[in-house]
Amino acid sequence: MNEPKLPPARGPLSAGVISALTLRQPPPRVAGADPLGEDLQLALYLCYELHYRGFDGVSGEWEWDPGLLATRGELERLFLAALRGGVTGCDEVSGVLEELLVEPVEATGISHHLRDDGELWQLREYVVHRSIYHLKEADPHAWVIPRLQGRAKAALVAVEFDEFGGGRAERMHSRLFADLMDELALDSSYGAYLEVAPAEMLAVVNMMSLFGLHRRLRGALVGHFAAAEITTAPSARRLAQGLTRLGVDPLFYTEHIEADAVHEQVLRRDVIGDLLQREPGLAADVVFGVRATDWLEGRFGDFVLGRWRSGRSSLLAPMSDSR
Repeated sequence: MNEPKLPPARGPLSAGVISALTLRQPPPRVAGADPLGEDLQLALYLCYELHYRGFDGVSGEWEWDPGLLATRGELERLFLAALRGGVTGCDEVSGVLEELLVEPVEATGISHHLRDDGELWQLREYVVHRSIYHLKEADPHAWVIPRLQGRAKAALVAVEFDEFGGGRAERMHSRLFADLMDELALDSSYGAYLEVAPAEMLAVVNMMSLFGLHRRLRGALVGHFAAAEITTAPSARRLAQGLTRLGVDPLFYTEHIEADAVHEQVLRRDVIGDLLQREPGLAADVVFGVRATDWLEGRFGDFVLGRWRSGRSSLLAPMSDSR
């Protein structure tokens, strides 16, 4: 397996984690850090990535190192508190999911911009951002499988089966996204653009890992997965139109238009429905997962569009310097 290289640090927390992984120094202590800032989000991402593919030159023993896990726990507490503070809570799951199906008439977002006015350099930047997740698409959600039962488990596995290409490696969504990166002359190797991905993007992926790696947050992970599938089909349609306009093969997004429309129904009826029938006390967690997803995606979209509208790159380094 080709493991990605460690990125440069963005502050004392990420520097401390990198020093621990490479020089075996004690992991850093966490105090007073911005829970959504560059330093903490990179430090947390580095800790989580040890559970996925790890890093080049970093021993696999670090995955379960008690000291590093203690540091990760401190980072997670700050991040989770920020997520809970950023959204309102309730236990009306059906109503919250219905809200996701209604877009404002004058809605604007990254997919709207790329469909109508986006330039090729902006599309390439967007793909670089999303590579932080899409090159391991559906992996964070697999953590919740052993934490479900019965119909909820069977239905979620069915959705994951589609995400992983229905048993065909060349149809895995991560592979289709890598193909898109290749067409755009981007580096499709795993983790190639971690160095330039801003905190707003890292937070979206870190949320998935946070929910997936904690059994107590299984309801939030299911809520996140449902929110992602409900909102993906319409945005994928717009992105496919934008890619077509720019002369780029839209296969990755056209694949999601039909698949995620079906997945939405499966997750709402079979996964969430069965989960809450068995564990009604998880309703508030499901809502939290839905709203935390919407909040972080909104922050990411506002950040990227704000940079583009001011004529600046949305990456930490312009594309010409990011490879």
